Amino acid sequence: MTKVIIDDGESFDSLLRRFNKKVQRDRIMSEARRRRFFEKPSIVRKRKKAAKLRKSRRQTYRDQQAHY
Repeated sequence: MTKVIIDDGESFDSLLRRFNKKVQRDRIMSEARRRRFFEKPSIVRKRKKAAKLRKSRRQTYRDQQAHY
């Protein structure tokens, strides 16, 4: 659970802004969106495999750029 303690003399707007930043940093909303609907295990594996492939390609591209 994400908690934000109000400082002395702090406005509600700044408190809300700090809370939103903390929620974003903790990736709570993205996790909630991802879990909103059930995902079959085969789809999860397919998505993870695609992410791994993208990461691998990106790393290979960066390695090639570093050699020049």
